[in-house]
Amino acid sequence: MAATRRPARSARQPAPGRASAARRPGHAGSARTARRQHGPHLAPTRRGIVVLIALALMAVLVLGLGVAALTGRLSGSDDSQAAAGDDAQQEAEELGFPAREGRLVRHKRLTGDIRPKSVVASGDGRVIANNMLYEHTMTVYDAGTLELERTVEDTVDLADFGFPERAGETRGAPVEAVWTKDGRYAYVSQYSLTGPGSGEDGTDKCTGGDAIGRSALFRYDADKGVWDQVIEVGRVPKYVTLTPDGTRALVSNWCDRTVSVVDLAQAKETATIPVEAAPRGIVVLEDSRTAYVTAMYADELYRLDLEAGTSEKVMDTGRKPRHLVLSPDGKRIHMTEAGSDRLVTLDAATGEVIKSAETGREPRSMDISADGTVLYVVNYYENSLSAFDADTLEEIERVKVGEHPVGVAYEPAHHRVWVANYRGSIDVLDIVAADSDRAKKAGESSGETTPAEGEPSGAPEDLEE
Repeated sequence: MAATRRPARSARQPAPGRASAARRPGHAGSARTARRQHGPHLAPTRRGIVVLIALALMAVLVLGLGVAALTGRLSGSDDSQAAAGDDAQQEAEELGFPAREGRLVRHKRLTGDIRPKSVVASGDGRVIANNMLYEHTMTVYDAGTLELERTVEDTVDLADFGFPERAGETRGAPVEAVWTKDGRYAYVSQYSLTGPGSGEDGTDKCTGGDAIGRSALFRYDADKGVWDQVIEVGRVPKYVTLTPDGTRALVSNWCDRTVSVVDLAQAKETATIPVEAAPRGIVVLEDSRTAYVTAMYADELYRLDLEAGTSEKVMDTGRKPRHLVLSPDGKRIHMTEAGSDRLVTLDAATGEVIKSAETGREPRSMDISADGTVLYVVNYYENSLSAFDADTLEEIERVKVGEHPVGVAYEPAHHRVWVANYRGSIDVLDIVAADSDRAKKAGESSGETTPAEGEPSGAPEDLEE
C-alpha cells in the first residue's frame, strides 16, 4: 500500500472563505443601486450615513484583498520562495523572534536503551531515533512531553512482506529516516539485514566484491505503530529522503556506490543511479527531478537527473563530504565536510560554492530552522552543537552536548533542537531569547564537561559513519 499525502491547496486556488469575500463587491454594488433608485425621495439620516460609511469601508477592504490576491497570483511563479517566506514569518511570530536571534538551552537529556545514530522530527509532534545494530530498535518520542511513546523492534518476517523464499525472522538495523509530509509514515533505512537469505552482515569497510547482502527500507505506520512495508534497496543503505512531490524515495547505498530510486506507489526500487565511493547525504530540488548526493570517500559531489537516471560530478570537495541540507526557498545547498571541519554553502542551480566556514571537529549531520535562518551542526569529536547564521555562515554559538553527537533535528512543532549522541543519549534543547534569564544562566554554566550526568559509560568502539 502506498503512502498517501493530503493534497496541498494550490497557490492559485482561493482559500476557504475567500470566494464569499470576493462576492461582497457585488452585494455592495446592489446596495448602491438601490440607494440611487430611492435617493431622490429619501432624505439622508445619521443612521443612513453610518451605513454608507460602513459599506464604503467594506468595499475598500474587499478591493484591497482582491488586489493582494491578484498580485500574489501574478508574482507566484516561485511558490517555494513564497512558502519559505510564510514559514519564516510564522516561526518568528511563534518564537517571538527569528531563530538566529535565539540561544540554545538544554531542556532535557533522554537516556535508556538507545544508541541513536539519527533523530528525525515529523513536523506534527513525533520524533524518532534510530538505534542501529547496537540496540536493533527505533524509539518514538512525543515531541511535546518528551516521553517515550513506543520502542519498535527491527525484526520482521519477510514472508509477510512479499518475500516467501525468506520466511523466518530477519533483523534490520535502523540508520536514518524520513517522514511523509502528513506525518503518517516514516521510511527507515536498515543498515544491514540478518536472517534467511541475507548474505554477510554489512560494514562500512565494504568492497565491491564482498558477499554483503542487499538491505531494505522499512515503512513505519505511526498510527498503528508497526512496520507495514519492506522495500528492497542496495547494500548498506544510509541516508533516505523523499522527492517534494511525494512520489519517490532516494536511498544512498554505501557499499554499491549507487542511489536507489524507489517508486512509493509501487513500493519497489525502479532504478539505481551510479555515483562514487560511499554515497551518503542527499537533497532533492523543488522540481522533484534534480538531486545532489555526496560521495563521502571519493571527496566528490554529484548531481542526479532522476528522469534520465544519470549522474554527473559537480565538484571535488574537501575531505569526507557527508551531509546536505536544502534552504527552505530551494536556492541554496549547505554541505558538511567531516574530514575538513568545514561548512560549505552552494548555489542549488549551478552547484557553485558561495561561501564556507570552519566548524568544530568533524561536523557530521546538520539541520536548518523552519525560517531558514540557522544551521544546526553537530561536531562529532568535540561533543558540541554549533548554530550558524545560514546567510553569512557566521557561528552564532557553540554549546556542549553528549559524547559523539552524530545526528540532529530541528523539531518545528515546539521549536526545539534534538541531538543524537552516539554514546547513548539524546539532548533536547530549547531556543530562547538571547536576553532571557535562561540564556544568561546557561551562558554562566557553559564550562561544564561532557558527557554530562545520565549518559552511559560504555560505547561501541567502531562506530559507523
